[in-house]
Amino acid sequence: MDLLLENLDLVIFVVLLCLGYSAGSWAERNHYKAIEAREQELLDMAVVTAEGSFPKNNVTQAVLVTGNAVVSIDYFKRLLAILRNIFGGRVKSYESLVDRARREAILRMKTAAKEQGANMIVNLRLETAAIGRNANQKKQIGSVEAIAYGTAVRLNRP
Repeated sequence: MDLLLENLDLVIFVVLLCLGYSAGSWAERNHYKAIEAREQELLDMAVVTAEGSFPKNNVTQAVLVTGNAVVSIDYFKRLLAILRNIFGGRVKSYESLVDRARREAILRMKTAAKEQGANMIVNLRLETAAIGRNANQKKQIGSVEAIAYGTAVRLNRP
């Protein structure tokens, strides 16, 4: 017991680190579950990266639709990424951050297209940027913004 009290700062640091890891992992798991459920709901909305070419009089409406998402990284993952930068290699904590932001942006774009009554989205484009107070400084990433945009097309179906 005396050993714990003598190293109270270290104990508090380890407890906060474990708490941060648990909370961040829980939030990420819940976000992935929500993304997968919404992807299933919007599965019938086709999205292609190619420019669309349709027979004359088959398109009744074509509008630009966008979706964006900003996802922040938690301190535990940031710490792991800093450690990974020392040794090199894949930074999985940043990969899941960018994956979640892109998938969320596409889902929001699909939702906007569905609200317009569109059947599909053509010419999908994705942009990703680091934002936040420390973005592009000290080689740290605060948050990632992903923007998805494309042309929502409503087809004239028989």
